Parts: sequence; C-alpha cells; structure tokens
Amino acid sequence: MDFSLQSHKSFIGLPATELPTPSLVLSKPVIENNIQQLLDDVKQLNIAFRPHVKTLKSTEVTRMMLGNGRHRRIVASTLCEIRGAIALVQEGILDEILYGLPLPPSALPHLTTLIKTIPNLKILLMIDNPQQITHLEKYAESNPTLPPWPVFIKVDVGSHRAGLETSSPSLPDLVKRVEASNAAYVYGFYCHAGHSYACKTNAEAERVLGDEIGGVLRAAEFLGERKDKRKVVVSVGSTPTAHVVKALKERVPGGVEVELHAGNYPANDLQQLNTGLVNQSQQAVRILAEVCSVYPERNEALVNAGTIALAKETSDSPGYGRVVDKPQWSVVRMAQEHGILGFTGAAQGEEKVGDAFRVGDKVWLYIQHACITAAAHHVYYVVDEGDVVRETWVPWKGW
Repeated sequence: MDFSLQSHKSFIGLPATELPTPSLVLSKPVIENNIQQLLDDVKQLNIAFRPHVKTLKSTEVTRMMLGNGRHRRIVASTLCEIRGAIALVQEGILDEILYGLPLPPSALPHLTTLIKTIPNLKILLMIDNPQQITHLEKYAESNPTLPPWPVFIKVDVGSHRAGLETSSPSLPDLVKRVEASNAAYVYGFYCHAGHSYACKTNAEAERVLGDEIGGVLRAAEFLGERKDKRKVVVSVGSTPTAHVVKALKERVPGGVEVELHAGNYPANDLQQLNTGLVNQSQQAVRILAEVCSVYPERNEALVNAGTIALAKETSDSPGYGRVVDKPQWSVVRMAQEHGILGFTGAAQGEEKVGDAFRVGDKVWLYIQHACITAAAHHVYYVVDEGDVVRETWVPWKGW
C-alpha cells in the first residue's frame, strides 16, 4: 500500500516541507478563488454550469465546483468518477451525471445498476456514432423497464478527438437516428475545444468560444421542430474558453439552454499559464520533491520526481516541470522515478548547480498538466496560505 494512504492524516498541522517526497500539494485558498471566479461569471451570465471532475477527482473539490448545490450537474470521464460522485447525490447536491466518453457498450450494465439503486440520479450518455444507438436498442430489449437514455451528441469543433463535424453528412443522419429510437432521445449537443489550449490571448480564446457556440447551434438545427417542445441543451467549454465566458453574453440565443463545462480551472498549471489567461498565482498544484544528487560537471541535479510523479507532458514552458522559487531551473529529462533538473534560463546568466541545490533540499515544482499529474498520486495534501497542511483528500483512482 502507498505510504501516504497509511499515514496522510498524521501530517495535518505540519509544514508541507515535512511531507514525504514526492507529494502532491494543493493550495486550498487558490482552489477556492479559482472556483469562485468561474461561479461568479456563470451567475452573471445566468447560464447552466456542468463542471468536469476529471482533474482533481475528489468529493471535496467536486462539492466546491458545484457551489455546494447551486449547480447540480457534472461530467465525468470514468465509471470510477461517477461512483465517487454518488456521495454527493446522496447529500442532495447533485442530480445529473454525464458520462463524457462516447459510449462504450460494456459500461451500460454498470450505469444501469447505479440508476436503479440510487434514487433521483439521472445519467446521460455521449453519442457520436449510430452503432452506439444500435447497442442501446439491443440492451433495451433485455431491459424493457428502462426508460430511454438521454444523450448528448458530440460535435467536433476543431479538436479532432471525438465527435462529428457540423459539415459531416453523418451528423444530421445521427440526429434522426437518435430521435427515431425508442432507446434514446437527444438531450443536447456537446463540444469540447481542446485546441483552445493553444490560445495566447483573450481574443483568441473568445474566437474559439464563438466557434463552439456556432458549432453546437448549427448541430441543433438538425433537430427541427420538436413535438414535445423540450428545450435542447448546447454544452460548450474548456478551461481556456471558460476564462473568457463573459464573452458569451452577446452570443446566447433564445430557444436553447446554454451550458458551460470546464474541468482544469480549479487547479491550473503551466499549460494554462502559457495561454496568458491565468497568472502564476492561480496555479494550485505543486509537487514537493527532494534533491537526491548533484552533478557539477554537467550542471544538473537529480530529484525523486520522474515520469510517474509528474507525467511526460510539455508546453511552451521548458521541460516537464518548473522549480517554483528558481524558475530558470526545470525538469529537463526524466525516467520512471528520476527527474533531472537543468538550467533553462538565458545562457549568459547560467547559474551553477552547486550554488542552487544541495543533496537533501526540498524542491517545489510547478507542473505542466494538472489532470495527468494528479492521477498519479494517492493523496492530496491540502495547505493554507502559510503552506501548513490542514486537510488531506483521497481522490478517486482508476477507471
């Protein structure tokens, strides 16, 4: 068993520098501020909000993202996340969960068990292929008491990860296929602008947000007039475009319900920092590592946070992580448990490793991608403004 799972509560009240290394540390004040900023923006716009729980997969953070029940929908990427969030359904602050992956048929028995055993839980599915509807119909034959599944149709607005482009002839055919089925109905249209991470300015992010809104609204036109007059939901968002959500105000049409989704924003990271839409103080996640050795002949140092502790993600920031108080030093190479610190600042100002680090030093690292890094750690150590551990949160692990 991971040592942190056995001992994490014993560190409450201690300075974070006394934690075992490597450890993932969260600043609760930063998380609270990041979440409140987006909640305020959504409230001002008077639109629906569906936080994605894929980053800091925990009951505590999800409760905060929901505004303690002000918003009552989430999107999850794994069955594990859905099961973890059931506690919030039982608390009475969560009603609706979207399984955010285009439907793998093997998930249906698990989801059915949940909706049959958890009162008031509504589970939505993601669809982007008619074969998924065929599986739903076959499943309905052996589960005749199940009501039709509400589904979001996934629209590709440029990420090319999942979904159908609005120009695809398959999209109107899929809409008709769902509406004609007795096993599903169109709840709405959903897109995720993952390519928004390349944005560098508010104007660029606003343009992508406009592409999202335009894409889902064009897809919604394929529904035509609905006999039941049910309002269609169009769900847009990513953390970069969520930062400019105020730009939605002039683009919200009548006749549809606009919903924003985002996931990384409570944490933020170097990838988000490089969009220019957040600042360094909004990064809530750090890794505490320890210097194991120093190599003056190659001007590098070894820390005990490698690929498994940090993740092999990159951005415009050099390396795989940046030393917080020495930003000209980064993790420049990694192996499984080895992280190599190297100087990535201007060559003319190169600092000697022996002046910067000694064996036994504790080193704080900003990370490239919070979603991936957080998944590697069994416990989140939660600190206050003074970097004293005040809480420990155990995330939902696995699929």
